[in-house]
Amino acid sequence: MKPKNLGELKQSGFHDLSIRQEIRKNLVSKLKTGETIFPDIIGYYQTVIPKIINAVLAGHDIIFLGERGQAKSRLMRSFVNLLDEEIPFIEGCEINDHPYHPVCRRCKALLKKKGDALPIAWKNRSGRYTEKLATPDVTIADLIGEIDPIKVAEGRYLADELTIHFGLIPRSHRGIFAINELPDLAEKIQVGLFNLMQERDIQIRGFNLRLPLEVFLLASANPEDYTNRGRIITPLKDRFGSEVRTHYPANWTDEITIINQEQKLVSLDGYQIITPRFMKEIIASISYEARSHPEIDQRSGVSVRMSIANYETIVSNAFRRSLRLQEREVVPRISDLSAAFASSLGKIEWFGLEEKREDQTFRAIVREAIRKVFASYFSDSAIEETLADFDHHKKIRVSEDMPAKKYGEQVKTIPSLHTSVERILEKHSPALIASALEFILEGLHLRGRLNKEEVGNEGVYRS
Repeated sequence: MKPKNLGELKQSGFHDLSIRQEIRKNLVSKLKTGETIFPDIIGYYQTVIPKIINAVLAGHDIIFLGERGQAKSRLMRSFVNLLDEEIPFIEGCEINDHPYHPVCRRCKALLKKKGDALPIAWKNRSGRYTEKLATPDVTIADLIGEIDPIKVAEGRYLADELTIHFGLIPRSHRGIFAINELPDLAEKIQVGLFNLMQERDIQIRGFNLRLPLEVFLLASANPEDYTNRGRIITPLKDRFGSEVRTHYPANWTDEITIINQEQKLVSLDGYQIITPRFMKEIIASISYEARSHPEIDQRSGVSVRMSIANYETIVSNAFRRSLRLQEREVVPRISDLSAAFASSLGKIEWFGLEEKREDQTFRAIVREAIRKVFASYFSDSAIEETLADFDHHKKIRVSEDMPAKKYGEQVKTIPSLHTSVERILEKHSPALIASALEFILEGLHLRGRLNKEEVGNEGVYRS
């Protein structure tokens, strides 16, 4: 049974820890047991997470800097796992006052009046995390607090502390407060955070009031925001103990792992989704190419969300084909990549390109992604083996609307090509053979070994 009053809490031997001591204690415990600290974060274990661990051990507030789609918000929300499962607080307190040493006037008076009979309640860790998206219209009243006219109307004096309606930060006392997109916060509002971060208290206008709050502060920002939409004022930036830089996935494997983790495809009743490895690698490679393309604004970044959306889109396009052709296997092909334009172009900041030019540039990015993935599967010697039976008399037609069986019939006429198709597949089925065939043909075309002619919605490959 959990203690219900202060006397029972004292008898239980409950330890009094500050928020930073609590987070540090739980982090150390996880490190000792080898438990994964941020289980949903991919690709940061050698770069970002060691810096986070250092900051927590040092008791620092943290600001995360990085372009969009680098899991900054998810990192902040993951800190909930470093809190105790539950903590006690004085029942009815708006700011979660500790039963041992309350800071608000109401709870101090209640402790003096009731002593060990002081009633307490318990708060779960999920209720101790507060997140606010910084926007230019955020006010000090939102963050710190303001006079409550209803309480004044009830008969309290303006000079009475009990007339205050506490803002988000006091209500995060003994918890975590996170600010997303900090540079968007008006500069005069940023000034209001000075006391919280240095003196660890707050002041509310019109009152000689100082509340010594315990708040672990996290913030996120895009480095570009320092000179674009807004900026973090220097004194506030100086008060953050640690600045942690995030980054995009370092390789295709990490990006594919994130895609698998984050994609939200609905279940297809009676249909089986099978995505070959090379198709996921192409999706990841498209994002990689976009992140280094000279006509894309790299200061804004190319989010991992683009990879996730592209994957969901091409699978949806493959499902649409399966419904139309009454095929039970849903397998994306190279021809499905054209559907990814809709889920990509809106996620890229271009350097003033016209709409048609954007489309052409993205097609070039897709072709380069296919070429690089193809090169990872086929060496020059393997290409020669694949082309051994492909003479100028033979041609293969592909189309987004072509049934999978027709691909199998065509590939059987070229034994060396059929062997290459089967070699890159872990399992074999008509739909998978169709996907592998399109990949190999397009790769050979981009390497300059096959000609490709587009007739309507069909592509014709020949020597």
